[in-house]
Amino acid sequence: MNQETIATHFGYNTKSGTGAMAVPVYMSAAFDFGSSDTAAARFALKEFGPIYSRLTNPTLDVLETRFAAFAGAKMAISTSSGEAAIFYAIANLAQAGDNIIVAQKIYAGSLLTKTFKRFGIQAKIFDADSADDLEALIDDKTKAIFFESLANPQISVANIQKIVDIAKKHKVITIVDNTVATPVLFDAHTHGIDVAVYSATKYINGNGTALGGLITASNHLNSIIKNNPRYEWFNEPDDTYHGLIYAQLPDELDCYILRIKLCLLRDIGATLAPHSAFMMIQGLETLSLRMAKVCENAEKIANFLSSHPKVKNVNYPTLKDNPSYEKAQKYLKNGKASGLISFDLGDKQLATRVINAVKLFSIVVNIGDSKSLITHPASTTHFQLSDDELNAVGVGPGVIRLSIGIENVDDLITDLDNALQA
Repeated sequence: MNQETIATHFGYNTKSGTGAMAVPVYMSAAFDFGSSDTAAARFALKEFGPIYSRLTNPTLDVLETRFAAFAGAKMAISTSSGEAAIFYAIANLAQAGDNIIVAQKIYAGSLLTKTFKRFGIQAKIFDADSADDLEALIDDKTKAIFFESLANPQISVANIQKIVDIAKKHKVITIVDNTVATPVLFDAHTHGIDVAVYSATKYINGNGTALGGLITASNHLNSIIKNNPRYEWFNEPDDTYHGLIYAQLPDELDCYILRIKLCLLRDIGATLAPHSAFMMIQGLETLSLRMAKVCENAEKIANFLSSHPKVKNVNYPTLKDNPSYEKAQKYLKNGKASGLISFDLGDKQLATRVINAVKLFSIVVNIGDSKSLITHPASTTHFQLSDDELNAVGVGPGVIRLSIGIENVDDLITDLDNALQA
């Protein structure tokens, strides 16, 4: 079954129940087990079924089952936000005294480099564009290598094959934030990446109506975790589940995803709401169509900006002079690079004037909406970084980020042209 069909049919049977064409929203915190034996069996993991919506909910089950198939994974798990997905992905592997290796160009820098530090987990920084410095940073306490397939807002493509090869050599789990590319443009697990995280708020939802996150793991991750001394708590009895050893679960189950559900969701509770899951299901149905239109629009706008006299530099990987062009052709489906563009006007005042002059673009810090968005990263999404940190990640004072939507591209270009001339 292909992605477009999976997105509209997988995991839900209209021939059962009421026959409702739309997946029902189960707005219930708890569920009647019917018998004490059923309740006991579900808590003992001898039977799967609804327990409590912090852990299981039928609407979430459809989203997770469908998205796992869409992304080529055994299982998926949903979370209350993209940040929660990143937190769970790391917290499932690392504890105080451990370290993670994090790409220099990432959106979630504060969580990975500062918040986790207060939990005793150190972040080491590497250059994902080349990965030349990666291997030297790995030690016996390294639990994950984290990077973005398409960096936000620099719109650069990581040296994915080199990162994966080094990680496999040292049996370290790789985690990619695939939010911007989505599984439509980048198949993370086919390229050997172990875990993929998504802010489903963005392209998956597609209209900015709900927050959510998703995590998938590769079909080979069980074999990497099993008997791997880096990941001892997967290979030791869990005393909160009467000695359950995750790495010894049947291979058709995903021990990485199940541990997030059974431990982290249970204990922390950053769970996706049923209505938000319903909104993600609706968005997923049209994701392939929207990504095609977004890519088409973005490529035309990037070409327009690259020829504009006031624009000093454009970051978009389909431009042949872009440093990521060859990697985009290698890793991204048909070389398409999603809907984010950043461009540098060299001056904060000029950037601010352009942002204030647009009419169709909305000044919004979200991305992946069906409507086009514009923002000034240095003063908004990356405001927490120092000037040195901003320069290091390539987000200067004159940089503008665009999230291109599905409007008529000629109208969008006219809007930007008028704003640049204002």
